[in-house]
Amino acid sequence: MKHALIKAAAIAGALLASTSPVLAKTAYDGVWLFDDTPPTPGVTMMEVTSKGGKIAGSVTTKWYGPVEMMNPHIEGGVLKFEARNLNDRDHLTRQWSVAIEDGRAHLKGQIWESEVDSTGRAGTATDAKARAFKFTALPPLGAPIPSKLAATPPMGWSSWNKFADHIDDKTVRAMADALVSSGLRDAGYIYINIDDGWQGERDAKGVLQPNAKFPDMKALTAYVHSKGLKIGIYSSQGPKTCAGYIGSYGHVKQDADTYADWGFDYLKYDLCSGEWFYADADTVKRSYYEMGKALQEAGKRTGRDIVFSLCEYGRFDVGSWGRDVGGVLWRTTGDITDDYPTMAKIGFDKNGNPAWAGPHGWNDPDMLEIGNGGMSADEYRTHMSLWAMSAAPLMMGHDLREMSPETLAMLTNRRVIAVDQDALGVQGKPVRKAGSLEVWAKPLSDGRVALALFNRGDSAAPLALSPADAGLASVDGVEDLWSGAKAGALPAGYQVPARGVVMVAVHGAK
Repeated sequence: MKHALIKAAAIAGALLASTSPVLAKTAYDGVWLFDDTPPTPGVTMMEVTSKGGKIAGSVTTKWYGPVEMMNPHIEGGVLKFEARNLNDRDHLTRQWSVAIEDGRAHLKGQIWESEVDSTGRAGTATDAKARAFKFTALPPLGAPIPSKLAATPPMGWSSWNKFADHIDDKTVRAMADALVSSGLRDAGYIYINIDDGWQGERDAKGVLQPNAKFPDMKALTAYVHSKGLKIGIYSSQGPKTCAGYIGSYGHVKQDADTYADWGFDYLKYDLCSGEWFYADADTVKRSYYEMGKALQEAGKRTGRDIVFSLCEYGRFDVGSWGRDVGGVLWRTTGDITDDYPTMAKIGFDKNGNPAWAGPHGWNDPDMLEIGNGGMSADEYRTHMSLWAMSAAPLMMGHDLREMSPETLAMLTNRRVIAVDQDALGVQGKPVRKAGSLEVWAKPLSDGRVALALFNRGDSAAPLALSPADAGLASVDGVEDLWSGAKAGALPAGYQVPARGVVMVAVHGAK
């Protein structure tokens, strides 16, 4: 009888164990390998474990490393979980799912703009070790490393707005030639900057090589330098750049040395996939400091000054600490596009705190769109005037070989450029607003004050200036900065075009 009871208990226990979900492993446990998925975000592996009914796991990607499963659970035979999302305040997390279909794992989900709909095969612990993301630690913040470069805002050309990542050695050389032949170089535009799309793969020692479109970086920088110009390059502190090329994650010092050895004078450092790893003020600052320090050391070794351009979209009051990490300019906003609403939103409202700007450190509202064709002449004139009044870097973004005379005249107006490049380095700001009309003022080193009358409305409007707009008691000289016309006194009023501007410089008694 005793043995029968023991046997019955054992059978009951076995039945309970076989039917209890608390003790059972899930069908999703193990390693799943993804071999052919879209490059963004580049899913390579999924790992799932369960114990006592508790499920844990992650999805490894080339962009973000391991993406942790949040609240994983089985529902209707499907593994469901949430994953942290990026850049979408309305969706801080996204719903993901995994279904087993014919012995394979069908993974579906989304991070920011990247859709995932991929199927993976079963793998082993050895496979997991081979595909594991290699983390790198951030160094602590050290002593501030302010730069003494760029006493005035940098001026030049960048490839992204026109060419995106479809850029090559031949086009860069052609832009350098055009910068010189057009007179733009002599007007102050001296940087030729290669944005995203130049990167190839790393060699056996981890040194990043350019792709086939850039066969010889040293030869390219030498060619640009021979034109009396300087040249810039682009990277990200993340594993991937914004266009999906290799970033500097885990190779920061190595990449800084490479850029210096190649002969580059400027680095734009774009947060991109790095925002997954560096998501708060402390880590973002340290990630920029790491490269700023590396550029400083590489510059000392090679004797090359490298302008450090921070691109983290204005997060965490970047202008208040940009200089401390070696920054010479820092983006105040997301990307500009070639349309008036976006340009105006950035130029009027997202151009940075004027208190942060000055010699050797500039608020950067992004590149110029003038010449790309998406705005009218008045709108482009507003664009140029806003950037000049804001003491913003002037980085053109159009094809320099295809400029109209009007575009060239706008970009080479020496009077307007002088306002941007004024040695005092003060960022202008609004002194008066009335509906769609705004008056901005910017003091200049020669004692004059630049005034810009902006009309953000859709029809022309009258607007008068007074000496008080310039902080003066009286005005005895006026120069129209777009036309060059001069007068001894302010007129009774100006007619400001729709979405247009009038820009003058005045002097007088205080």
